Amino acid sequence: MTHRLYYTDSYLTCFTARVVERLTWDGHPAVILDRTAFYPTSGGQPSDRGHLSGVPVLGAEVREPDGAVVHILAAPLPDDEVTGEIDWPRRFDHMQQHTGQHLLSAACEQLLDADTVSFHLGAEVSTIDLNVPRLSRQALEEVEDRVNGVIWEDRPVRAYFVRPEDVATLPLRRPPQVEGPIRLVEVAGDEGGRPFDLNPCGGTHVARTGEIGLLKVLRLDYRGQETRVEFVCGGRALRDYRLKNGVLQNLAAMLTVGYWELPEAVGRLQEEAKAARREARTLRERLVEVEAARLAETAVSVGPLRVARAVEENWDPADLRALAQKVAAHPGTVALVASVGGERVHLCVACAEGVPADATALLRAIAEPLGGKGGGQARFAQGSAPAAPRGRVEEILKEIPKT
Repeated sequence: MTHRLYYTDSYLTCFTARVVERLTWDGHPAVILDRTAFYPTSGGQPSDRGHLSGVPVLGAEVREPDGAVVHILAAPLPDDEVTGEIDWPRRFDHMQQHTGQHLLSAACEQLLDADTVSFHLGAEVSTIDLNVPRLSRQALEEVEDRVNGVIWEDRPVRAYFVRPEDVATLPLRRPPQVEGPIRLVEVAGDEGGRPFDLNPCGGTHVARTGEIGLLKVLRLDYRGQETRVEFVCGGRALRDYRLKNGVLQNLAAMLTVGYWELPEAVGRLQEEAKAARREARTLRERLVEVEAARLAETAVSVGPLRVARAVEENWDPADLRALAQKVAAHPGTVALVASVGGERVHLCVACAEGVPADATALLRAIAEPLGGKGGGQARFAQGSAPAAPRGRVEEILKEIPKT
């Protein structure tokens, strides 16, 4: 097994090692070292990045079943004796998030009797899944307050190994999942009391809680019998605040209000938008009425039918349907209407009751030359076709029906 240097020093960023095996991993050259400070992907935490003798390390994985750490490289290593360098900003970010997760999980257990069943440290946000179906926002705010209180008290965080036979005597948050010596991460408790958190973990952690800076819960996602809690810590919390504060300030400037007045301003905009939509709907309905009356009046005789044809610009399909049906409400009338100007040509055919015509057959005769399709019944049919010039659609409507 590779000697894992980060177990005893998460702050180690430079080390020397010897290549003990060369291999290919997922199509990339890779090496196994006799010792390493690179944390491999495991336990919900992504791997470290960095360099080995100047060659970029794309990631690190654990090889089962021997537990060797595989370093995945951008290019082959020329030498067997190497110097490793860890990407410190990435490592410290992961240390902040992972230690913050320990505090969050411990506080959820203590205040909400909710156990963490899984943890994921993502590139932008991290999550824990709790074994409760639903939690209130207020309950999580109390958890937030508790966690940040522990952070600001700058309590020591210690990682150490114990023998398996000693585990039963310790107040662990959850039992270990591995055999052999158990690595524990302990967050100090109140003076003279039990630890705030004591949990088996192989990850990298800060030495004092104050280095986490801040933990902020962003979102709750209810997933059946579990609740997913999305959170950020440290530098991520600062970036999240900076981004959202910028959005608030920009919105406030656009609406010429203070940011604290945004809820009321947005509420007014919503009401105005609803009123505008109602007014627009009323005007569209009136337009359909007027246009239907005009088409019915100007319908031309084709054999035994009176045919009304129209090609409208950018009409909503629902309005087009209403137009065709209102025209066909006039006895003996057939309506052939289309809308152009968008990504599709929309088509509607409606026949007045008793006329000797089939709306489905007429629609097919219009749609097929345009490369479209549709369907319906004898008195009403609708369909669509790829975008086409208005003149082309008008030509086809003039040819239908021929008798």
